[in-house]
Amino acid sequence: MYDYDLLVVGSANADLVIDVERRPAAGETVLGSDLAVHPGGKGANQAVAAARLGARTALLARVGDDAYGRLLLDSQRAAGVDTTGVLVGGAPTGVALITVDPSGDNSIVVSPGANGRLTPADVRAAVGLFRTSRVVSAQLEIPLETVVEVVRNLAPGSRFVLNPSPPRPLPAEVLAACDPLIVNEHEAKVILGEDCGGEEPEDWARTLLAKGPKSVVVTLGSAGALVASSEGVARIASVRVDAVDTTGAGDSFTAALAWRLGTGSILAEAAAHAARVGAVAVTRRGAQESFPTAQEVEALCRADPGDDPRTPCRGSDSVPEDARRGDSL
Repeated sequence: MYDYDLLVVGSANADLVIDVERRPAAGETVLGSDLAVHPGGKGANQAVAAARLGARTALLARVGDDAYGRLLLDSQRAAGVDTTGVLVGGAPTGVALITVDPSGDNSIVVSPGANGRLTPADVRAAVGLFRTSRVVSAQLEIPLETVVEVVRNLAPGSRFVLNPSPPRPLPAEVLAACDPLIVNEHEAKVILGEDCGGEEPEDWARTLLAKGPKSVVVTLGSAGALVASSEGVARIASVRVDAVDTTGAGDSFTAALAWRLGTGSILAEAAAHAARVGAVAVTRRGAQESFPTAQEVEALCRADPGDDPRTPCRGSDSVPEDARRGDSL
């Protein structure tokens, strides 16, 4: 019996956000909006996103003993996340500096702070969380050696989901545990290096699979996503919405996908549901405050069921018929 549907191991930052008319070029200064401070960090974001959807969620992270750390703990508890694994102290809370342009696109610079002090020893000390979690999710805003230790402490039968952001080459031990490895175009190219295998996302996915993951998801922004495993490759259509702010959209997608995999959904179904969640998130400003509840996701689908049979707002998460038959994902 699992106590948690999802254990997130990762970063917790304070997001310092400024809206700008355009992002500055090198050596240039631009004026922006008033500074807004929000709870963020990929780990904390994923935990809140999953909990909002109804998942029993725990977070293993480290924050500073400061105002930003208290902000982050309060936001986790308000969402219903179990913060037993959140460690306090060792360094100031991490900070992300975010600029958002009028199209909703963002640029982010992260100061890791306490995130860089989440150690392999902290993972080993939290073995009880790992033993009681159905799915474990991680990112790379914490030390890579800590992620390696996460893989080594997975409970038998649990599933490991990794979003390698910010991207870097990954050891074979970590790649082999991923089910799935979730990347965007930039992350895929960094991990593949010169071995991209072609110009299409399908090519990247197949080449990534050859490096060891059990499955791969490539997110494609407004073009949707692509899922791949030994069973095949399938495209997942996006949900058409007017984007306001893409901050945190990838985190909400990853959290929703990880949770749905733990409930028994096949990868394409989970990705289709995650596309719904991400679509709602980009229509709102901020990261954690933009994450929807399950009811809000369903409301989007009722408002715009979509015409494409693969669109995630059509029945049974709109998995293509060939995927349902088992011919592909």
